Amino acid sequence: MSFTWGPATGVGSMPGDDAREAAKTVTGSFEDFPFLPELPARGPGADMIGRTAGMLVELYARVEPSGWRIGDRPGRDTKRARSWLGQDLDALEEFTQGYEGPLKVQAVGPWTLAAALELRGGEAALSDLGACRDLAGSLAEGLRTHLDEVRRRVPGAQIVLQLDEPSLIAVLRGQVKSASGYRTHRAVDRQRVEATLRDVVGVQTDGPVVVHSCAPDVPFALLRRAGAAAISFDFSLLTERDDDVIGEAVEGGTRLFAGVVPGTDGPLSDPAGSVMGVRTLWRRLGLHPGLLAEAVTVTPSCGLAGASPEYARRALAHCARAARSLADNPE
Repeated sequence: MSFTWGPATGVGSMPGDDAREAAKTVTGSFEDFPFLPELPARGPGADMIGRTAGMLVELYARVEPSGWRIGDRPGRDTKRARSWLGQDLDALEEFTQGYEGPLKVQAVGPWTLAAALELRGGEAALSDLGACRDLAGSLAEGLRTHLDEVRRRVPGAQIVLQLDEPSLIAVLRGQVKSASGYRTHRAVDRQRVEATLRDVVGVQTDGPVVVHSCAPDVPFALLRRAGAAAISFDFSLLTERDDDVIGEAVEGGTRLFAGVVPGTDGPLSDPAGSVMGVRTLWRRLGLHPGLLAEAVTVTPSCGLAGASPEYARRALAHCARAARSLADNPE
């Protein structure tokens, strides 16, 4: 299947609580790679974990003082999460009439979900590998339904599924804290982590999957083996230690979603300055400059939920200009 990536896009979250305004901003900023905005400022159910919990099939979650907890039946928190997702899809559909091209939707990946969702006793689902398996299966079913719904609403789009895995490194290293906070959950075997990710990635049968993590030490090789066609990361957290795995990824055809524009309010450099680090990395790796635009999508460093609406608009426009600079002057 031939697929054309867009040169720039966003990570997912946006400030504010107006779905139409967010959809209008996103589709106006990225005419060739829009995404479905998430608006966590609306409250529980619009946050990253609650939104994905609302997609689960035959598993339900409710808000407790300590966070999201798996329950027996859909309560008002599940209904609220589903209602907001429906509003977001309505707004996206309105602003993507006749759109043809890549369109990105985001959901939390299985391991960050297992680290965040609590079982009935209050411990993370991560503490029980059987619960992790059930959760991943439920997530896979829910994502199938969600992707079908997006295709129905925007029939000309090529859907890109993004799995958000900010806790993946902590899961692999045994750094996820227990409910008491006094100990941590055991590290999960890398092969199990990879196999579960591969199963969830596999629900996207006619488009690519990008895995996003804005933590340090993103496991590029593991994510590629699990089937990720692209990896999204905070560029400022890379070190020269990552050079080899990134070089292998690019040469293997993996696309890099380089988070180079700060996700919170602050001065923005000129667009060429924002992607200077990407050009420097390319030179260090000895890669052909002409590959740059073919291999890199420019994004903010992470979601924009913590930014002001004005800054978020400027940051998205800046990503688009920085991507143009990369394409026009790869050297």
